[in-house]
Amino acid sequence: MKETWSFLDTFEPNFRPLVVIELAKGTKKETIEWFTKRIVDKKANGGAQLLIKPLVTENGDETIYLIGASHLRLLLGAETVGLVKECNDNSMRSFTYSSRKTFKDFADDNHNFLTMSECQYIIKHELENLRARDEKMIPGYPQAKLYPGKSIVRRLLTNGILVQIFPLHDREELKKLRHTWYGRVKIGYQPLDEIRSYFGETIALYFGFLEYFTFALIPMAVIGIPYYVFAWEDYDKYVMFATFNLLWSTVILEVWKRICAVMTYRWGTLLMKRQFEEPRPGFHGALGINPVTGREEPVYSSIKRQLRIYLVSVPFVCLCLYFSLYVMMIYFDLEQWALDYHEENKSTFSSLMLYVPSIIYAVVIEIMNRIYRYAAEFLTSWENHRLESSYQNHLILKVLVFNFLNCFASLFYIAFVLFDMKLLRQSLATLLITSQILNQFAESLLPYWLQKRHVKKMKKHTHSLKTETDLSLVEQVNLEKEMGTYFGTFDDYLELFLQFGYVSLFSCVYPLAAVFAVLNNVTEIYSDALKMCRVYKRPFAEPTANIGVWQLAFETMSVISVVTNCILIGMSPQVNALFPDSKMDLVLTVALVEQMKLAAESLKE
Repeated sequence: MKETWSFLDTFEPNFRPLVVIELAKGTKKETIEWFTKRIVDKKANGGAQLLIKPLVTENGDETIYLIGASHLRLLLGAETVGLVKECNDNSMRSFTYSSRKTFKDFADDNHNFLTMSECQYIIKHELENLRARDEKMIPGYPQAKLYPGKSIVRRLLTNGILVQIFPLHDREELKKLRHTWYGRVKIGYQPLDEIRSYFGETIALYFGFLEYFTFALIPMAVIGIPYYVFAWEDYDKYVMFATFNLLWSTVILEVWKRICAVMTYRWGTLLMKRQFEEPRPGFHGALGINPVTGREEPVYSSIKRQLRIYLVSVPFVCLCLYFSLYVMMIYFDLEQWALDYHEENKSTFSSLMLYVPSIIYAVVIEIMNRIYRYAAEFLTSWENHRLESSYQNHLILKVLVFNFLNCFASLFYIAFVLFDMKLLRQSLATLLITSQILNQFAESLLPYWLQKRHVKKMKKHTHSLKTETDLSLVEQVNLEKEMGTYFGTFDDYLELFLQFGYVSLFSCVYPLAAVFAVLNNVTEIYSDALKMCRVYKRPFAEPTANIGVWQLAFETMSVISVVTNCILIGMSPQVNALFPDSKMDLVLTVALVEQMKLAAESLKE
């Protein structure tokens, strides 16, 4: 007999807080009563059937609430979201409450069958699916209109009534994870299963890819060191390294797809059915009927969206690309000035001045990338995409196009217009090292230092005890709600994407590129782990089967590296010596090899 929601009581003798919601100060009492009633109300009445308790602060305000759920409620929620679990016969199947006894490690009194991150994901799903029924507005706020089917939580967020929702850290589990993850310096693999259990599959896959990419760079680094030491003055002897680079950039991505599939199958997300995607919170439009769901929701003309994209966004991106090229030409003017200055003076100072233009240009690139990122986010939001996936795809496309041109245009110009391999090596080394230093400072060191200052102030203010484990629940929530919000793996993957470009495109003329990439990634693993555990609020787990659109981005960069390395091989004196009479034969041979390599890649797909 199939169980229904009606038998489930919201009573739970041992309330376990899982999620925190913070309302704006001064939120009207009738609004709070209505919202909390919808959270605890039964599913049949349109509620979420969860547990909620206020967290009374020292001044008596009740703006922070703790959300939990009974064990039975979480199990039924696991069936609703389609969590995949391992069965007793070692197969992986979507969890159903009626067949719960067939799943491995299940017992009615085993509250650890679902991980804490899975429980928090279920609560987030249920809160986001609280929908208006007969309400025409949010009680107490006539301007905040509601209509049937509208997500209540998203409406509260967009109107500033609901400040934030975040999952609580488990202090004991976090302490264990920190110890095995970054608490001691050791050579070994990361505890990806533990990371996945605590933070979810999306973040675990990022760290899995970071670890894999670091190990994949080691062969390039091992070959690059002796290559650099014994042939560093001869810029023409790069044919073998370019050939290896060409093969390496393709193979590592194919291997990663298999490793990723193995991991996500073991975690149960490879077989997890994709949930129906709801409209993103920022989507707006005239009220209408969705032809697919039949629900009343905002409707926005796709023609208007396309006009915004092609008449505003595309010209703006082109203008930014033109500005990036203009800055690049200024950089080459500075390079020429530094070279002329060195030729005149021939001193130690003048030789150091040769690196100044590249360092300045690397800093300018990072600044331009970050400013452009904000502009791209604003434009993509203004385009008014209905789905979050569509929004992310358009944002990633804008950012990748600009970052690619901004970071690599100068290298292509030096290699294929100026034909200056010495300047190419110098520019590549400076851009790579400077960008790594700036990223480590901006993404990890600075946020960690700011968070440490904030924690000290909070402890001084609340007269808390000496260690974090002694903090009360009130103090823990107050500390965590002031932490920074982790906005996802976008910036982390973007950094790896650019690093992959530096290594795969032109490292044949600077073999130490892979060495510096490995050193950076080793520190990146520790700094990112520290950032996740100590600097940011705990993010909600997001089930995923792969790294998404970033796989396509890396594969596109791999194709570009095939073309680039084939051209570099064709430009080398060794290959040119094989075709002393006809350069056309050389061009045709290089083009043929390039097309054969690209065809081989497409066949593997």
